[in-house]
Amino acid sequence: MNKIYPDARVALQDVLKDGMTLAIGGFGICGVPEALIGAVRDIGVKQLTVICGTAGTDDRGLGRLLQTRQVRRLTSSYVGENKILEQQFLAGELEIEFTPQGTLAEKLRAGGAGIAAFFTKTGVGTMVAEGKEIREFDGHAFIMERSLSADVSLVKAWRADRAGNLVYRRTARNFNPNVAMASHMTIVEVEEIVENGMLDPDDIHTPGIFVKRVVCHPNPEKAIEQRTTRAPAGPAQ
Repeated sequence: MNKIYPDARVALQDVLKDGMTLAIGGFGICGVPEALIGAVRDIGVKQLTVICGTAGTDDRGLGRLLQTRQVRRLTSSYVGENKILEQQFLAGELEIEFTPQGTLAEKLRAGGAGIAAFFTKTGVGTMVAEGKEIREFDGHAFIMERSLSADVSLVKAWRADRAGNLVYRRTARNFNPNVAMASHMTIVEVEEIVENGMLDPDDIHTPGIFVKRVVCHPNPEKAIEQRTTRAPAGPAQ
């Protein structure tokens, strides 16, 4: 089975449909599959439901799909860097479900593991718990959270072999392993593809069994979400 596709558009064009659910890896603009998101934008599918850790910025990550109003509903943990999202939400053009960050990661992991729901203390007594089943265990209240799955998962990894085994790099791993498990059509963007057998099995983070398609984007721009600097220290007194 050939999992290597020549580019992001070819890998996506026969699977994307209006109204489908996408799970997208990354946090902020770190570990985000920018080439795959760009292909989704170019193909032009609409009314998407998107699950992702954050909403990116106005011109990075999910922001590129918000610019073109391709997203109808968003499940995320943080949206504070995206003014386009704020405008669309306040205008009633976009539905948002806020989910605590750890809960969101577990909802994706549970979906990939075939677990329908789980109980967590996170959000008890807050608006997060509204409309959800509350159950007591050992004298403590827990919220029941349903797992999440998607029609298509878009993932960013550092390296893959031709069987689709993945290695992530440092903090760019973030939500990507859980997103990779959350659908039956996981499409991955990597910076390098190596031959089978070249990855040490102990270094593999996501086994190729979860991956359907791989595209190589060898030189992605490593953007910085918020550049913070300080003045150099003066001479010692």
